[in-house]
Amino acid sequence: MNETSEPLPALAQIPPDLRSLADYERHAPAHFTAEAWRHVQEGSGEGLTLRANRSAFAAYGFRPRALADLRGGGTAIDLFGRSHAAPLMLGPVAYQRLAHPDGEHAVVRAATALDTGMVVSTLSSVPLEEIAGTARAFARELGKDTPPLWFQLYLQPQREHSLELVRRAEAAGYEAIVLTIDAAIKPAGMTLPEGVSAVNLAGMPIPRQTAKPGGRIVLGTPLAEAAPRWEDLAWLAEATRLPILVKGMVLGEDARRVADMGAAGIVLSNHGGRVLDGLPSVLNVIEDVAEASQGLPLLVDGGFRCGTDIVKALALGAHSVLIGRPQMHALAVAGMPGVAHAIHLLRTELELAMAQLGCPTVGDLTRERLIDLPRM
Repeated sequence: MNETSEPLPALAQIPPDLRSLADYERHAPAHFTAEAWRHVQEGSGEGLTLRANRSAFAAYGFRPRALADLRGGGTAIDLFGRSHAAPLMLGPVAYQRLAHPDGEHAVVRAATALDTGMVVSTLSSVPLEEIAGTARAFARELGKDTPPLWFQLYLQPQREHSLELVRRAEAAGYEAIVLTIDAAIKPAGMTLPEGVSAVNLAGMPIPRQTAKPGGRIVLGTPLAEAAPRWEDLAWLAEATRLPILVKGMVLGEDARRVADMGAAGIVLSNHGGRVLDGLPSVLNVIEDVAEASQGLPLLVDGGFRCGTDIVKALALGAHSVLIGRPQMHALAVAGMPGVAHAIHLLRTELELAMAQLGCPTVGDLTRERLIDLPRM
């Protein structure tokens, strides 16, 4: 397990007009190449799901309780025996050095400073061991505990390579495996610039997909043949003692089967609108999946940009949310301080909304606190 001794970078200056995650997104394009910005922001197809991820929040308003007793309130939750300061984690985002030279080092330092868990991507641009080492080293500097670190796994075509990634994550101190099941077949991404690569996969074969006129396109090709199947989940459950969360669920019936197979949690996700256009917003299916998941921890991602977004997801049945693209926006604009500031903004907005709703704890955020608004 590597413990990084890399010196802290000089702190970037946070522009004074940054008061929301939307402000970071507005500033961010100036800090990316045009191709990298398209990669960060784009959705699949016509962008229907990408837009739905945001528009779905407007379908719900609030029903606050008057004169509620807010004493003793807080946002802390427990997941898998670990306390989280708020129902909020940084989701898996690939190639964070596209946004800033410090990449995942900066993001995990921000997460550590704000007591926020982080899910590290298989496609991180910094080795998974270095990210964990940076978190531990920075936690010692700050005199606090290392936040929960989970490892997001893309299954590799050969199981021995998937197992190698799992064993590396176990040895580095990661506390859960998040198995992503919905992105094995997706449109090609960008050409990575020099100095940015999937370093965790070094030495492993990278599946390539090329179609020829008159030949097979997707179905029947090695890419499709290697897509995750139920037997792969069963194999992984036997291969590790770490809790496994399955990411990419949108159907209650699939969530029920995952629960029956012994998964520890579910991440309800449409992959940020990046894979299949026309998938529903997670907000529209939380209640169905929560009911089917038999009490398993249910995390959600897709379009969360402010504290009231988090409130709505929790009130509909989620236990926590994952934040994706805003990490890249804040990282590009202001490095580690930017990501820490973005987390702080979300937590501040969450607590303000809870106080105004008369809900001193996360458990008080129930469906009764929401009202369905008429569709415009």
